[in-house]
Amino acid sequence: MINTYEDALKFIHGRSKFKKIPTLKRMRTFLDELGSPDKKVNAIHVAGTNGKGSTVAFLRNILQADGNVVGTFTSPFLVKFNERISVNGIPLPDAEILRLVQKIYPTVQKLDQTLPEGGPTEFEIITAMMFSYFAEGHADVVIVEVGLGGLYDSTNVIVPKVSAIVTIGWDHMHILGDTLPKIAYQKAGIIKPRVPVVVGRIDSEPLKVIKGVARKKKSPISILGDGFKVAALKEHDWLQSFSFNSGKYRFAKLSTTLIGDYQADNAAVAIQAYLAYQEVMDQAVSESSIIDGIGNTQWAGRFERVSTDPTIVLDGAHNISAVDEIVKMLQNDFADHKVYILMGILADKQADKMVRKMATFENAEIILTHFAGPGKRQAADPEALEQKVGQTPDDILTIADWRQAIETIKPKLNANDILLITGSLYFISDVREYLKLNSK
Repeated sequence: MINTYEDALKFIHGRSKFKKIPTLKRMRTFLDELGSPDKKVNAIHVAGTNGKGSTVAFLRNILQADGNVVGTFTSPFLVKFNERISVNGIPLPDAEILRLVQKIYPTVQKLDQTLPEGGPTEFEIITAMMFSYFAEGHADVVIVEVGLGGLYDSTNVIVPKVSAIVTIGWDHMHILGDTLPKIAYQKAGIIKPRVPVVVGRIDSEPLKVIKGVARKKKSPISILGDGFKVAALKEHDWLQSFSFNSGKYRFAKLSTTLIGDYQADNAAVAIQAYLAYQEVMDQAVSESSIIDGIGNTQWAGRFERVSTDPTIVLDGAHNISAVDEIVKMLQNDFADHKVYILMGILADKQADKMVRKMATFENAEIILTHFAGPGKRQAADPEALEQKVGQTPDDILTIADWRQAIETIKPKLNANDILLITGSLYFISDVREYLKLNSK
């Protein structure tokens, strides 16, 4: 029996993560048994290798500034599971998580007994909880973030008002494919017939794939750099400013606390998705909602300054594409700072490439560490990783205990120095809790 919030989480996390054969048929059967709640949700669907979370946050704040109650479905969570299903940025209460699990539990039991491959996976169950909740009318619009890929992701049962593909990069290649065009094909799987799709800054070869899918499905497509444009300005005082233009809508200077050129790109995708959504819904565009929404957006774990004395920054960069963007930002905006970079990386990532890329920032001192990975996923062993990286760069240190690493680095920091803690969202989640407890 599931009688408590803790029981509910144990049930969810006890389910299988994947099935051998990817399919949406099981998810469709699951939702049909629940009364097809996905068909009662007004949604915007967001996919991409990196930048999904920030784009969702920007878009949520713009829509909120417009007076909407906005639901979001995101993953993974940073502090608490409930973050995955939120209303106006506020995670569901424990009691609602329990209620939703109790609501779907009989259907899960039925499918466990009747489906040849077994019942729903962990993510399918969480997705069904989300659809069931928002089908009850708790939000005017729901921004649904893809979990992994797109084509066979359990969220892809939805027929949204607008789709968005933020980025295409190297991640989950064992599942999505070993080339960027193959990965792009999986992401483009969220494009629905005649549903507008907004596309971020994507290289030409994977972009061809996305354009081809959009053309085949007769879906209007807006592409960053073509249909709409953004120009990032230099970061100043931990604010990122940028200009944006799309048709008659032009903004000379928008500002956000999410810094980096890539965040300007994410914000631009969010703005364009808002413009497309308003057009589909035959609603007026509010320029003040765009300005206020972008300005008010915060997103934990995205080059987030959590301490100013000393300066400590958390960033959940967890693949080579994300590290590329971090390095560009450091070179553009923090070239005159010494940056101590504490990295904890999951073993199933391209850890050695991530470290080598991070080390291309001249003023970096890299420290490799270990953390407890989620579930059965293991963090890379820092000493083995150091050996794999080799002699270049030659200033990599290893401190296996990440708490000890933080306390070792902090006394070294001068006023102009930065401690950047990165490599995994799971890692910085642990770090955040530690820093919070030790700041009191």
